[in-house]
Amino acid sequence: MSRYFIKLSYDGTHYHGWQSQDNAVTIQSGLEKALSIIISEEIEVTGAGRTDTGVHAREYFAHFDLDKKLSDEEKKDIVYRLNAILSKDISVSEIIDVEASAHARFSAVSRTYKYYISKTKNPFNKEYSWFVYGNIDVVKMKEASKILFEYTDFTSFSKLHTDVKTNNCKIMYAEWNEENDMLIFTIKADRFLRNMVRAIVGTLVDVGKGKISLDDFRKIIENKNRSDAGYSVPAKGLFLEKIEYPFIV
Repeated sequence: MSRYFIKLSYDGTHYHGWQSQDNAVTIQSGLEKALSIIISEEIEVTGAGRTDTGVHAREYFAHFDLDKKLSDEEKKDIVYRLNAILSKDISVSEIIDVEASAHARFSAVSRTYKYYISKTKNPFNKEYSWFVYGNIDVVKMKEASKILFEYTDFTSFSKLHTDVKTNNCKIMYAEWNEENDMLIFTIKADRFLRNMVRAIVGTLVDVGKGKISLDDFRKIIENKNRSDAGYSVPAKGLFLEKIEYPFIV
């Protein structure tokens, strides 16, 4: 049995997230259908994790198994044919040989997300950013972002009733940057909880809008109560930017 990683990217606007669901269009179901047609057998793929409805991915990985070993030419041919079959919203860039024990989800050592906020109404950004009207204190938001490094339990920013064993995450990077009329939040961690990035961004914007103080932000984390945290910002501004594995450069 040979295992392969698929490297892909997708615009999540018209999809109900990554994971296959009954009566819903998802990235996983589209990829499995296309692979099964090309390889002429039922193929199941395992993704690096869920992305919610409307969330985008600049870099995403999934794995699948085959009884046969693919040559470099066969891998290139499958990539070419996948891109011909898949919708314009999904692009496959590479198929990579990996060890049989390599896992798209559990072997990942970090994930990086970016969230885009538009400070001005711009029709060309409307599908890929959240327009926030009025003044935002970015300095305060940057200060609040640093508070995240003091904690590992992020229950306050997790979707309720999820099936995870722990709400602990190690945040490695969290920073706001300004580019023209855009505010971009970048966050990197070993793992993320469902809805975590969008809830963090919503709460940080509350800091920037003066609705809560830095001390309030710290207490929200310590209270471990989702209802204390801010609004879960729209999915359209969120991009899964990078997934790191020890065996992929």
